[in-house]
Amino acid sequence: MIDTAFWISAASIFALLVLSGFFSGSETALTAASRGKLRAAVDKGSKGAERALNITEDNERLIGSVLLGNNLVNILATSLATALFTRLFGESGVALATLIMTFLVLIFAEVLPKTYAITNPEVAAARVSPIIQIVILVFSPVVSAVRVFVRFVLSLFGVKTDPDSHILAVREEIAGALNLGHSEGIVEKEDRDRILGALDLSDRTVEEIMLHRSSIEMINVDSEPTDILQQCLASRYTRLPIYRDDPENIIGVIHAKDLLRAMYNLMEGADASLKALKSFKITDVAMKPYFIPDTTSLDDQMRQFLRRRTHFALVVDEYGALQGLITLEDILEEIVGEITDEFDPDADHTIQVADDGNYWIEGQMTVRDFNRATDLNLPDDEANTVAGVVIHEAQMIPTVGQVFLFHGFRFEVAGRENNRITHLKVRPLDVSPEAAQKG
Repeated sequence: MIDTAFWISAASIFALLVLSGFFSGSETALTAASRGKLRAAVDKGSKGAERALNITEDNERLIGSVLLGNNLVNILATSLATALFTRLFGESGVALATLIMTFLVLIFAEVLPKTYAITNPEVAAARVSPIIQIVILVFSPVVSAVRVFVRFVLSLFGVKTDPDSHILAVREEIAGALNLGHSEGIVEKEDRDRILGALDLSDRTVEEIMLHRSSIEMINVDSEPTDILQQCLASRYTRLPIYRDDPENIIGVIHAKDLLRAMYNLMEGADASLKALKSFKITDVAMKPYFIPDTTSLDDQMRQFLRRRTHFALVVDEYGALQGLITLEDILEEIVGEITDEFDPDADHTIQVADDGNYWIEGQMTVRDFNRATDLNLPDDEANTVAGVVIHEAQMIPTVGQVFLFHGFRFEVAGRENNRITHLKVRPLDVSPEAAQKG
């Protein structure tokens, strides 16, 4: 029988469905909204974005309040619909009410509002934030009690929760977004590598990218001045360490410009004489050496370089033994890639791709540089260089021609000098030579 009670019940069900849609859309908007975009909107003066940003500070309380409100209106709407259809159709009204309410809730209270909210979550979050703020305030006591009970139940199963932790750290969110954008073709590989390189500086140490001590070019303080000058002129480096007696005993660092200026004054200046040139002491114009521990992070070291206004540091281990050297350029290359000049003619050719699918690389190439250049994922947990990875896994110094298969790659030793692997051929195992030639 259709009477006033029928229309009141129908209107109540309609209103509850609207509330259910509001709660569903609000949950989606507030959880999907980018905090970075909300912060940008706050900086432009948006009060709604400011409220949304405050609300999302505590996601657990937000979701608890919204779910509580959503379940209340859904259950109440279903109960009213069941009573209404039972009154009209008898016992069969229960099944009919279930079918109709399932359809109405699914379309109008779930899919439709959530689809709208996900299209522009920041705008939707700013619009719903005033009402949701009130809902959270009203339901806060109940949500707090539920939160305590849930944590108690989880603790019984050994699960510990941290209310102040985020599901993803900001840096991980950025890295994930960049990798996703790159896979979808939105973000260029070079742009992704630069940003990820800057983000990784705090997690990496100078030991990973330093020039090893075996490759450092040094000046013997006891060498003749003309020999020192000739060495500096022939060197590709601007700054060279100075040692006395033992290469481990670094007593200074000479800048080529300082050396040339001092020697020029001895050869062409007012006090120029052959005797003065022969009595020249390089220590008079050398800078004090700057030593750093090998565990220093790249981020900290870059800040130290900028603060000290120097670009050159010598790396030592915990016993004070020289391990290598690092420059500001080395750190910058971790962000922008290889920086080359007229003295680095072969810097762009450290990795070459052959027709058979092999990558020809130098053994001293770092695993990180290899991964960035090839977009592959060779692990660097056990060694910094590709040659180091091969030696670690092989547990030996391999000979030329030996082939190893591990970590999903094929490694062939192509060159060796004493106990050092100089060249390698590397190919992912899922890329066959035939496939590479066809590609």
